Amino acid sequence: MGGIAESLSRWRSWFWPAASGWRQRLRALPAALGRAAIDNRDRWPLWLPVGLGTGIGLYFALPSEPAWPWAAVATAMGIAAMFGVAGTHHAAWRVILTAVAAIAFGFALAKTRTEMVAAPVLDRQIGPLGLDARVDNAELHGKGIRIVFTDVRSRRLTPEQTPQRIRVSVRAETPLPVPGTWMHVAAVLMPPPSPAAPGAYDFGRSAYYLRLGAVGYAYGRPRPIAPLAEPRWQDRYELFVSALRARMTARIHSILPGSTGGIASALITGDRGAISDEDEQALRDAGLAHVLAIAGLHMALVGGGLFWVLRALLAAIPPLALRYPIKKWAAVAALGAASFYLMVSGASSASTRAFIMLAAMLFAILVDRPALSMRTLALAATIILILGPESLIEPGFQMSFAAVVGLIAVAEWEAARPRPEIRVPRRFMAVRRYLRGIATTSLVGSIATVPYAIYHFDRATHYAVLGNLIAMPVMGFIAMPAAALSVFLMPFGLDEIPLRVLGFGIEVMVAMGAWVSNLPGSVSVMPAWPVGALVLVSFGGLWLGLWRASWRWFGFAPMLLGVALAYLTVPPDLLIARDGLTVAIRAPDGALKLFRKSKDKYSAAEWLKRDGDEREAEDAVATPTDGVRCDAYGCIAHTASGLTIANVTRVDALREDCAANAIVVTALPTRRRCAGPKLVIDRFDVARTNGYAIWLESPLRIETVEEYRGVRPWSAHPRPAQYRRMSPTSLP
Repeated sequence: MGGIAESLSRWRSWFWPAASGWRQRLRALPAALGRAAIDNRDRWPLWLPVGLGTGIGLYFALPSEPAWPWAAVATAMGIAAMFGVAGTHHAAWRVILTAVAAIAFGFALAKTRTEMVAAPVLDRQIGPLGLDARVDNAELHGKGIRIVFTDVRSRRLTPEQTPQRIRVSVRAETPLPVPGTWMHVAAVLMPPPSPAAPGAYDFGRSAYYLRLGAVGYAYGRPRPIAPLAEPRWQDRYELFVSALRARMTARIHSILPGSTGGIASALITGDRGAISDEDEQALRDAGLAHVLAIAGLHMALVGGGLFWVLRALLAAIPPLALRYPIKKWAAVAALGAASFYLMVSGASSASTRAFIMLAAMLFAILVDRPALSMRTLALAATIILILGPESLIEPGFQMSFAAVVGLIAVAEWEAARPRPEIRVPRRFMAVRRYLRGIATTSLVGSIATVPYAIYHFDRATHYAVLGNLIAMPVMGFIAMPAAALSVFLMPFGLDEIPLRVLGFGIEVMVAMGAWVSNLPGSVSVMPAWPVGALVLVSFGGLWLGLWRASWRWFGFAPMLLGVALAYLTVPPDLLIARDGLTVAIRAPDGALKLFRKSKDKYSAAEWLKRDGDEREAEDAVATPTDGVRCDAYGCIAHTASGLTIANVTRVDALREDCAANAIVVTALPTRRRCAGPKLVIDRFDVARTNGYAIWLESPLRIETVEEYRGVRPWSAHPRPAQYRRMSPTSLP
């Protein structure tokens, strides 16, 4: 007993001082955080776009559309908070009120934007019907072309029903029409498709903000007609730009046919429609997908390259170099070139961000001031979110800003730390810096964009550094200079040689991408992340990148929580597509198995991709060993828990399957003829909900596509969720 007492005494003598020390540290933590915040007050403005984005994200997360007055309420709240900031000198309250104002203004911006772009959306399939419309833009797509029409007229649609813009696929061999041309087309139209599963990509939401109210396909070739109306003055600029881009794209394809021309037009005009799936997949798996999206690299090579060349040429003329501000002249010329490039490339969020940052740098040269990179990035994000709040939920915006935040944060960290002197021969110094820059940017950019690549594309690449090391010299020294020279010479008809050089560079890049993508373990297909995981990882990454003090490392905590949430999320056991015939169940080995060869091929492929499964849909069809048996009347699946699920295809089998199974799924109307099962999903259910995800747990958990989307302008009204939770006590 004495030994035990002595041990306890020693333990208390160690523990109590240690515990007391921890208590003192916890008490001092608020003061330490306050000091860190004050020390980092020059970084506070960087959080303005984060506040705006938070308000925008809250708007899009709502389960139902808020009434219009809520935008006014949010605006008033933001203004009141700003007055509160002006009326207090307490640092903490100023920060809190500024955050409230930014969040409120972000919410108001998103709601206002939704009201401004409101336009009719078809609620059902219609056609074929004759349409007279004006071509807004057109692009090559697959084996045909895809045309976006505006000013649509049809005798079968009232003005209140007629979408402002529609997108029609034309399979016949039809030349690309010039934007602004009026055409007559016979087409079948349908609403923009809903997601394949709850949480999957929502094309309908993206289409809403493009005022794209219907998609469809044409019967035969569209034919030109006389103009039915003159374009409005605000449309003339857009028509001019669209026609210019179309002419440039057509010229590129006349010299560089096929996928090579598609990549060339993606680099110059932003038109990616002609790129083959194989080339795009190879570049993506090699970590070179950023080559196809006009962003910082392209703007830097065009604007920065012209600035360097023009300044060097002017410096070679002593009378000009000694008497005039040639550096500012070069900056003005580079700004003009970058503006033209932004215009012809389509002004995506990534290219707009890159342009704003380049413009800020060039403007700083004009006023003899240094450019602050992270503040410039915050300015770019703020401008983009104000002009288009929906950009926040686009993969291009998220991946572009994540990569640049990471790159600038690493650059700031490297600039602040002491670096050992490395003796390298002078002739190799530039090569070392160039290769080190490519390796660093590739590594940092790849790590920063991994969460977004997994969330949006369900895959992560592993050899991006290698791909960029071998491909970026080709991009920087062959492809982009040739592209810039071809654009300069295109009005004179002298662009064929530089376009040929551009095509050669593209072919070399694609070959390098294909080689890297075929290396073992080049890519991992990952299960889909929930949105909560992405939010946590994003907040942690911003905390890590925007602050400079040591408290920045707290950002790893939400990042780890987000990753844990992603890997602890349980995927659904049963998936049902909008047609009621395409059904998949989770087999005992954890893989999804389709009941039969899928009718809805898109949904089946999307399910497998989101499940982290690389198989094709044809290879994922269930067999009797998976517990699924099919005949001419339908399929029956037996689960490990003893539940039986029937997918009925014939009406004469409905009564028998309803009596023998716990869950019945059918594309037939049941009309109350199926009273036995505890869960019945028929054609009317899938028509209203656009698909189901079901967890066969106790109790059953059911999510539908339309429930997940909510009652929003871009979605159909969801069916009342009478099956969200079901007690399994009476299930067979």
